[in-house]
Amino acid sequence: MMIQSAEFVKSVLGTNEILYSEYPQIAFVGRSNVGKSSVINSLVERKGLVKSGSTPGKTQQINYFLINKNTYFIDLPGYGFMKISLKQKEKIRKMIIWYLFKSSVIFKKVVLIIDAKVGPSAFDIEMLGLLRKRENDFVIIANKSDKLKQKEVKKQLEMIKKKTGEANIILYSAKTNRGREELLEQLAL
Repeated sequence: MMIQSAEFVKSVLGTNEILYSEYPQIAFVGRSNVGKSSVINSLVERKGLVKSGSTPGKTQQINYFLINKNTYFIDLPGYGFMKISLKQKEKIRKMIIWYLFKSSVIFKKVVLIIDAKVGPSAFDIEMLGLLRKRENDFVIIANKSDKLKQKEVKKQLEMIKKKTGEANIILYSAKTNRGREELLEQLAL
């Protein structure tokens, strides 16, 4: 699978500006600072397409990227730890839930990104439960696998599988592109 083009389309803060299109949408969701933006950058092989930062909660809006002129990648804000007010955190959480589960957007797939070193957070488990309940087509990736020592990889992967109840987890590294081809295959790009 190959990505030939990727371009930023727009950012939205509220729910009335979301993009409804005939093109399928693939949403990237996960806790703050898990590397959602970096995963998208690694998939499109362009370091600066999606802005990312070391401060948790940098992405506070929904960002749309047109891929191969026929699919949208959606970079959603993170949930969990962010250096913003509780009121703003709750607003972002509600926006993510609304967008994924209550809007009329039809998703081709939702990519749930979990930190390979930390494992799934309570928010990740909540999100996974919602994805299952709504019967969304999703894939789980364990990002930042490059931060694990070789002997830790299997143990961490087994822990993530056990906590999520999922057998198919893609071990991923946005830094080294580990798991990139496998994820592209899952996304059918």
